[in-house]
Amino acid sequence: MRLVIIGAGFAGMYAALSAARLRDLQGISPDQLEIELVAPQPTLVVRPRLYEPKPETLTAPLLELLEAIDVRYVQGTAETVDTRSNSVGIVTGGGERRTLPYDRLVLATGSRLFRPDIPGLAEHVFSVDQLDDAVALDRHLHELARRPASASRDTVVVAGGGFTGIEAATEMPARLRAILGDKAAIRVVIVDRNDAIAPDMGAGPRPVIEDALRKVGVETRLGTGVASVDAGGVTLTGGERIESATVIWAAGMRAAPLTQQIPAERDNLGRLLVDRALRVPGVGAVFATGDAAKAARDDAGNYALMSCQHATRMGAFAGHNAAAELLGMPTIPYHQEAYVTCLDLGDAGAVFTRGWDRQVEFVGAEAKKMKQEINTVWIYPPRAQRDVALASAEPERVTDL
Repeated sequence: MRLVIIGAGFAGMYAALSAARLRDLQGISPDQLEIELVAPQPTLVVRPRLYEPKPETLTAPLLELLEAIDVRYVQGTAETVDTRSNSVGIVTGGGERRTLPYDRLVLATGSRLFRPDIPGLAEHVFSVDQLDDAVALDRHLHELARRPASASRDTVVVAGGGFTGIEAATEMPARLRAILGDKAAIRVVIVDRNDAIAPDMGAGPRPVIEDALRKVGVETRLGTGVASVDAGGVTLTGGERIESATVIWAAGMRAAPLTQQIPAERDNLGRLLVDRALRVPGVGAVFATGDAAKAARDDAGNYALMSCQHATRMGAFAGHNAAAELLGMPTIPYHQEAYVTCLDLGDAGAVFTRGWDRQVEFVGAEAKKMKQEINTVWIYPPRAQRDVALASAEPERVTDL
């Protein structure tokens, strides 16, 4: 029997850990149930931290961990999924094409930044979406120091006033001061079509966020969008022109395109609709998890979000359930009633909320300490020690906040 997992992000990593845990608990050998993880590199990109400086350091190796739990790493990029023949077509780093059969498949392919068809956007914007994007932005920021001072050099525009946009924007003044010096006339502007900042976080934490933006010197342009981008700056839909050599796009996510190859229903974000076991209905042997899946997380109508917090636990349930089906065991329903957010606000600290109504629990330095622990400890892989690693992947305990 073979279980194939596509993706080495948070969901894919925990799917592998959880499947290996169940196999171990049942006394099944790795030869009887092969677990294979397909990814371009055996590395976890710590994506929630890519708004920080030195993004090239924000990865964690997985090969030793996978070896410790007897999960085989398959180097390559999955390009096709054939649900009729139960096979995945992959391309290795060397360009070799091969086919990998599966008895169960866990699609943990993550998400990508949505880039609409706005003039100049593809050519002139940066992002903190993927590791290469964040590295390119960091390199560009350091290259600004070679340019003479100007409004364009010293201004950063962040398109998107949601979680990612706010974290990127509030970190930017300190990043720019470290590069350009304290005398630079640094200006950071968030642009968002919504009439309020952080629309998805609701009214509760908004005063904290607005106060933090004022403290770190971030401006906002709300109720307007980006009409066009060029090498010198941004033109907004209301006609305002902002001269800027650095435009960061942080407005919207979509499931990675491999979900389009599964003959099943998807939502407007490209996520596959799944049942409570994270199985794709009507498609035998396929599970979807993390940002690739639209999954009910409770009985109150709430769905998992495209976030690390949800991906880790969803991955654990998907891996467990895919292995359980192969071993003739009952699946367990995914649920994740607890919900917290911790939004980094740069030098102004952070804000920590709990529940879907975003009740503020901590702000400022106290919340910043929590954010640093989340970013440097909680979201990293477990130690590459078999017992410790397998114990970390009990589905009911993963991300139990």
